[in-house]
Order: sequence, then structure tokens, then C-alpha cells
Amino acid sequence: HDLRNEVQNKIRRLPVRYFDTNSFGDVLSRVTNDVEAVSNALQQSFSQVISGILTLVLALWMMFSINRVMACIACLIIPVGALITRGIVKISQSQFKAQQDSLGDMNGAITELYTGYNEILLFGQQEQSRRQFETVNDSLQKHAFKAQFLSSLMSPLISLTTYLSIGIIAVIGCFAILAGTLSVGNLQAFIRYIWQVNDPLTQVSQLSAQIQAAFAGLKRIFEILDEPEETESAPAGLLPGPAKGEVTFEHVSFSYGDTPVIRDFNVTVKSGQMVAIVGPTGAGKTTLINLLLRFYDVNSGRILVDGVDIRDMNREDLRSMFGMVLQDTWLFSGTIFDNIRYGNLSARKDEVIDAAKMANVHHFIRTLPQGYNMVINEEGSNISQGEKQLLTIARAILKNPQIMILDEATSSVDTRLEKMLQSAMYTVLKDRTSFVIAHRLSTIKNADLILVLRDGDIAEMGNHESLMAQNGFYSQLYNSQFAWGAEEA
Repeated sequence: HDLRNEVQNKIRRLPVRYFDTNSFGDVLSRVTNDVEAVSNALQQSFSQVISGILTLVLALWMMFSINRVMACIACLIIPVGALITRGIVKISQSQFKAQQDSLGDMNGAITELYTGYNEILLFGQQEQSRRQFETVNDSLQKHAFKAQFLSSLMSPLISLTTYLSIGIIAVIGCFAILAGTLSVGNLQAFIRYIWQVNDPLTQVSQLSAQIQAAFAGLKRIFEILDEPEETESAPAGLLPGPAKGEVTFEHVSFSYGDTPVIRDFNVTVKSGQMVAIVGPTGAGKTTLINLLLRFYDVNSGRILVDGVDIRDMNREDLRSMFGMVLQDTWLFSGTIFDNIRYGNLSARKDEVIDAAKMANVHHFIRTLPQGYNMVINEEGSNISQGEKQLLTIARAILKNPQIMILDEATSSVDTRLEKMLQSAMYTVLKDRTSFVIAHRLSTIKNADLILVLRDGDIAEMGNHESLMAQNGFYSQLYNSQFAWGAEEA
């Protein structure tokens, strides 16, 4: 319980970069399967280890009370058994680690399989997904078999050592009986005590697979616990005052690994301005937003909000200034009311309803049988994509941020819903600084400033009219969209 809490708390403190390089299924496996392996080993082996130690101590005491020479010879079982255990553990540990890693890959494959199930059916890729799953499953079976096979060798090898020890003791005991220094009854009792020494060693060997799986799980857990966390340069609650929303990028550069994405980026956004960021895929649009929210820190340069370097702000304080609506909407399993109120958990019912009205989603909610109490299922599959986006806009409105970010917020809805979203968007963005990322250039014609990104640089900058007059890259993008629409019509 405590270990699982510690891992979960650690995950909350990890930077976004960690999740860019580690699959969701593998992280999930570390929190569930690996912690469970440790828990099972502790629960099931603790009592057996304690009873085994007591049995071993009492048996050795009785053996030494009968005959010290034979007891010393019999004690060789213990170091030999320990050497056997150590050798097999050393060989098999890598297989147990590979088994737990494969289990993480399996979780990732299953998650991908079921979250993308409709797409798999749509493109007829059932056979391909089956082969991919079988590849992961075969890898898990291979490592699990090797790990279990190596672990299963312990018990017979330890028993063989015990049989050899008993044979030697029996020969020595016979000579002692003939010499009159040992009775037949004591020899029989001594051999029985040898078996009692063997029992704890056998129990350890039988628990070996479980214990090694636990150690492999612990290793994977400690890999997470040892990951560097997001460091805070300032304590929480030190914002200078109400946010105005002025944002400045000064000579900002950033790269993912060795790949430059943003190069010497400079722009100043005044309070209340609507800034549209456009450009082809990979131009750096979303990266700019990630830098602004400190999901990543810049490699060089600085970003200022209201004149303060965001690296001098606590991340929680910084992000409290922003509202965000994403193309890939996130709604949790719960009521519509609770999903909207997620933006401000202290909001009253009337404030939630007002936010829904401003987002043009109140009427839709009222048409539902349970209204605001309707439960959204997992993945939000019982409402449409456009309705999800309207709900996330209502959530952002309720937060009442000074700076709003809309990332592709109207790129995957029909025309009717797009108009509703645009109406809600203009209401929300009024008197707020806003950053809008959109491929539909018709949605950002009224922006105060349009930044046209190309290969991480500002290729062009201005409003819609001035950029069209330049007849440059923005004009090409804009005209190509309308030409495409005309061809489809």
C-alpha cells in the first residue's frame, strides 16, 4: 500500500519528458504488477521464512546435542545449498527482469489494442494486431519459462545434497555405533533432524521464483523512484498579483535530444491579444505551448509572463494562470457536472451552469435524460467529439484564467459544431490573452497576431490581411485550403 502510494506520488512529480520515452502500459505495469509481485512475496514468504529459521535453529541445536562431529558434517548442507541458490539466482535474475519488462510490454500492447479497437476494425488490421500481440506474448512466455525452469532446479539440487549428506552421516554413524559411542535411536533421530534442516532450504527454493519476481519488480520500481524529478526554483504562492497576461519570448531555443525544434524565437504578446500559431506539422507549434507551460524548459533564452521569467515561478502557480482546450479532449468517468467543475472544484452549481451556457453546451446538456447528472463513460464514448470539446471549453471558462490556450480545438468537428465552438471561443477569449493553434485558417482570421512557423522559426508575422498581402507562405497555406475545399465541393 505505502509502496504503491510512493510510486504514484513519484509519477506525479516526473517531467513530461519521461512519458515521451516510456509507454503508458510499462508505467502502468510498474505501478500494478511490479508492486503486486513485491506485496505477494512479502505476504506469502514472511511467515514461512520465520518458521523456517526457527526450525533450522532447533534442528541444529538437537543435532549438536547428539554428536558434534556429525553435526558439523551435516552443516555443510547449508553453505552448499546457499551456493546452489546463489548460482541459480545469479543466472536466472536477468530472466525474471526480462519477464517483468515483457509484462510491461504486454500491458502496453493490450492498452493500444483496445483503445484503438475501432481503427483496427476500420482498416481491417485484425490479423496484423493479432500477430503483434502474439510477438509480445511469445516474448513473455519465453522469458517466463526460462526464469521458472532455472528457479525450479534449486529444490532437486538441494535435495540431492541432503541425500549425499545423509549417506555420509549414515556411514559415520554406523562406525560410531560399532564403537559404542552412538546408539541406533540417536542415529535415526539425527537423520530426521537432517531432513528438518533440509525443509527450510527446500521452502526457500520453492519460494525462489516468487522472491526473484519481487526483486525484479523492485528493480523496476526503483528505476522510477530514481528518475530525476521536476525541480522547483520558487515556493508556491508567490505570484506578484493578478495576472495581466503579457507574454514575451526572448531568443528562445529548444531541442528534443539532438533535434532542434525552436531556434532563436522572439515575440511579444500584449495583454488581451489573440495570437494564432500556424504552420505545417513539426514546425514547433505545440512545442511553444509546452515551453510556455513549463512541461519543458528552454535550452537557451527565456520566457516572461508579466515581466517575470517563468523559471522563477512555481509550476503550479504558473499553470494556474492558464486554461487549455485540446483537440484530444480528456474527460473522466463521472457526471457532466463533475467534469465541468474539474476546472474549479469550489464552484457553485449556478457557476457551472453559467460556464456551460457561455460554452454553448447548456442546451445540449438539458436534452439529456439526466441532464448535468448524466454519467460519461470511460473514454467518453457516449457523447460526440464536438460535445466533448464544448464541455472542455466550459471547464476552461469555469477556471477563469487570464491566458487561454486552444490547441486544434476546432479541427475535428462538423460545420455546425465548429460555429458553436467559434462563438464560445470568442466569448471566452474576450479580454484574455490567448494562443490558438489551428489548421483551419478560416477560424483565426480575426486574430490580432498570426505567427507563421516554419522549421522552428517565425517565417512570417502579422494579421490576416497583412499576411495575405505579402503573398508568402501564409497566403499559400490559406489559398491551398480553400482550393482543396473547392475541389471537394
